[in-house]
Amino acid sequence: MSVFIRQSTLASALTRQNIQRVFNTTSKRLQSNSSTASDSSLLSTMKSFPKTNPFAFQLMVATGKTSAADILIQVVAERKKFDEIDWKRNGIFVVFGFAYLGGFQWYLMVNKYRQWFPTMDRFAKLPFKEKLKDTAGMLDAGKMVLFDVLVHLPFMYFPTYYTVKEFVGGSSWNPTDWVIDGCSKWKENFIDDFTALLKLWGPSDCVQFVLPLHIRMPFRHLVSFFWTAYVSFTRGDIDDEPDASETTEKSE
Repeated sequence: MSVFIRQSTLASALTRQNIQRVFNTTSKRLQSNSSTASDSSLLSTMKSFPKTNPFAFQLMVATGKTSAADILIQVVAERKKFDEIDWKRNGIFVVFGFAYLGGFQWYLMVNKYRQWFPTMDRFAKLPFKEKLKDTAGMLDAGKMVLFDVLVHLPFMYFPTYYTVKEFVGGSSWNPTDWVIDGCSKWKENFIDDFTALLKLWGPSDCVQFVLPLHIRMPFRHLVSFFWTAYVSFTRGDIDDEPDASETTEKSE
């Protein structure tokens, strides 16, 4: 009888151990599968984010790349150490990148272009070979290129940039002065700026305006990284020591 009891106890213990082992193994597998599924879901969400949230995605890209381009120029081209970076100057590009490049350009090149150039959505979805056969779509794409390089960039982009520059780094608190001083610098640099933008944005616009819509703005921001580096290098400096009249004006 005692032997039978001991055997029964041993069998019961082994059964409990087996059950516990199976439970632990199953639990680990479930946790692993859950973690894998979670990682897969996160990766899938990240991949689809640019297409499902195009405005938010390009807004983040516009702000980040504009700041990064200026930092790159300051560190590499101007050979500044990290603790010597002019963050006030970088602030110009952060504000400009977020508000104008990320916000206004979306409004202009997606919302307004959609109204002005009615073939835009249909043309963007066509395969490249079909695009070449679409006369109306090609004509609207050409109009978008011309509007960008002849109207938007020289007469909207640069005046806004110089005004934002005065807002961040200028000596006056009067918004009217930001616009007047900014437009004065825009006129002064117009020929050089216009020549430079034609060389870069003319060819890149011919590519941009035949791309699918959800790729169009990220592509523009990629090209804009190099353009912003140019603007930072040639137009980014802020006068650190305003003259006496400017100091008095700001203190009033």
